[in-house]
Amino acid sequence: MGWVRMRVRVRSPPVMQSKLLCLSLLYLLTTLPLALYVSFSDPASRCLVFLPFRSSAPSSAASAALFEYPREYGEHKHAIPATRALCSDPAVFSGRSLSVREGHYKTVLEEINKLCRNLSASPYAKPALRYQNGRRNSFAGNLSTVERRSFFNHTDSAVEIPCGFFKEFPVRESGDFFGQFAFFIEEKILVAHRLAMEKCNGVVVASAIFNDHDKIRQPKGLGSETLRTVCFFMFIDDATHRVLASHNILAGERGEAGTVGAWRVARLVAGAGGDHRLPYENPAMNGVIVKYLLHRLFPNARFSVWVDAKMQLTVDPLLLVHSFVAGKGADMAVSKHPFNLHTMEEAIATARWRKWGDVDAIRAQMETYCRNGLQPWSPIKLPYPSDVPDTAIIIRRHGLASDLFSCLLFNELEAFNPRDQLAFAYVRDQMSPKVIMNMFDVEVFEHIAVEYRHNLKRGNGGAGGKQGITRMASSGDIAGSSCERYLLKMWGETTE
Repeated sequence: MGWVRMRVRVRSPPVMQSKLLCLSLLYLLTTLPLALYVSFSDPASRCLVFLPFRSSAPSSAASAALFEYPREYGEHKHAIPATRALCSDPAVFSGRSLSVREGHYKTVLEEINKLCRNLSASPYAKPALRYQNGRRNSFAGNLSTVERRSFFNHTDSAVEIPCGFFKEFPVRESGDFFGQFAFFIEEKILVAHRLAMEKCNGVVVASAIFNDHDKIRQPKGLGSETLRTVCFFMFIDDATHRVLASHNILAGERGEAGTVGAWRVARLVAGAGGDHRLPYENPAMNGVIVKYLLHRLFPNARFSVWVDAKMQLTVDPLLLVHSFVAGKGADMAVSKHPFNLHTMEEAIATARWRKWGDVDAIRAQMETYCRNGLQPWSPIKLPYPSDVPDTAIIIRRHGLASDLFSCLLFNELEAFNPRDQLAFAYVRDQMSPKVIMNMFDVEVFEHIAVEYRHNLKRGNGGAGGKQGITRMASSGDIAGSSCERYLLKMWGETTE
């Protein structure tokens, strides 16, 4: 019997015959572990293997030593993953390691202390601003556009600048600054807070929580002498105090002067018996009083670090002051916005994502700024690399330029809304003397702090403006608008 030779062809399964499918599976298998790692790991330590330095954040045990929160408070929930490649552009502080090595830390501490002691003899010394006093119908004076702009060009040191604290307050009409601000702080702890704020003559780190919008989070990476030499102040209102007291985080029924970890907590109250209100209906506007008027609240402080309550510092504030301001010869430092370059882009995003509910008011604000010289960003604005900052962290040297910028910007916030990014470039570009500003990259911003989500709120979540349904911006014809030329230049359709 003969043998029949048979040819057998072995074929791969049909599912493996598609090159596109194979490549897709390979991509999924290689990126899925990285995606899971990024989503669930600690952003502060994510790139330790790749960075040429180690993060200054301490271990969780060292962090817990500052304050032990009750488990149900949830101060570490809902961290937002970093969106930028931290490993590709590490933050090198003054050409040295970011970690708080003892030698480097002591050098920074000595240099900052020396600057604070001898500021009057330093090359950065500038004459102090003089401020207007008196009583008006709003906290910042309800100034017109012409009145606000009249202070942009500050060439005469004898001219007094409007910088808040005009409204009549129900507590202690003593005439001095702290007497005007006394409505904020309960009578029985007023003296203690006043002394602490006056004694803060170096670096102050400040934050604020209104309407229980965030959690109190402890800074990480602090050096051995930082808690002793740096003032940490957290300002809260009644709504926030009630939540903290419900978790037994604050001692006492009425919020006596005390601390929560690194933070000295100052309760801001509306007045005796609740008959009076804080300066503004909107909690965000009350927050920007602290955010932009730190040089008035802490008149003897030489440097300040503002930290939005949604942020948790992971780098010692002395290193931040030394690396971003003192070491750069800058008046202030702030991060660039991760996405927007032009003010109008931020205005559109503010309306689109309902960060402020009154779109007509945003339109009126932009029209006012365009009529009065606001221009889109272009290389002619260098060394300012952007018109839109991320102001969640602001590092300042208290002096003429930074104080003037803060006062002028605060006046714009009262005139329109607390969205400070909309007025930022308008004030910065037109004020004189110019503020020396270090606008650092967002990769650096994401390395020096961890961002958390705000507490969830029912309703509009504190967006402010008109309540109810937000009317979105129209995409109609821009002809005739005072911002027409701005938009055409921003879109590259004209160079004039």
